[in-house]
Amino acid sequence: EGSFKKRWGLLVTAGVGGTLVALYAVVTPFVIPALRKVCLPFVPATSTQIQNVLKMLENRSGSVVDIGSGDGRIVIAAAKRGFKAAGYELNPWLVWYSRYCAWRGGVHQNTTFYISDLWKVSFSQYTNVVVFGVPQMMSQLEKKLEEELECNARIVACRFPFPGWIPDHTAGEGIDTVWAYDLKHLKEHETKSLEITPETES
Repeated sequence: EGSFKKRWGLLVTAGVGGTLVALYAVVTPFVIPALRKVCLPFVPATSTQIQNVLKMLENRSGSVVDIGSGDGRIVIAAAKRGFKAAGYELNPWLVWYSRYCAWRGGVHQNTTFYISDLWKVSFSQYTNVVVFGVPQMMSQLEKKLEEELECNARIVACRFPFPGWIPDHTAGEGIDTVWAYDLKHLKEHETKSLEITPETES
């Protein structure tokens, strides 16, 4: 009997250990930061954040891209509003999961998910850009987007605003705040700042 209990105990221990290892293998890619130029951990968007982003996309046309798309929530929500939407995410587990969720949600034909480093691609073909970033990356991303996007683009920042831009619209409060920037206004402001006033001779 003692030997049976011992064997049973070993089996239970092995079973629990195996389950924990399998769970770790599945969950880890969702919670650890993927290797990026700037460390960008996966933090799922809240339902309030998603609603605030959609509010910033109202009456907008063209395509939507989510930079650092995580589990695809923003992309799928935009597709359900009729947009052609894409997500760029470095973590392959999250990309595969996003594709599954888009298929399950019936919007897989209007969504595309790329396993890609955001610093190595151009976003020039998109009219609406959504960013869930961290403060360390916002200044550099600001320059990248200003160089690549057309004047009619709108950029929606979630959780953290861009440091050098003045938002045209804001929605929400606290961690659910989103800021919308219309590139044509940013470029107009920049042009005015660069205008040189002729010096007057005394």
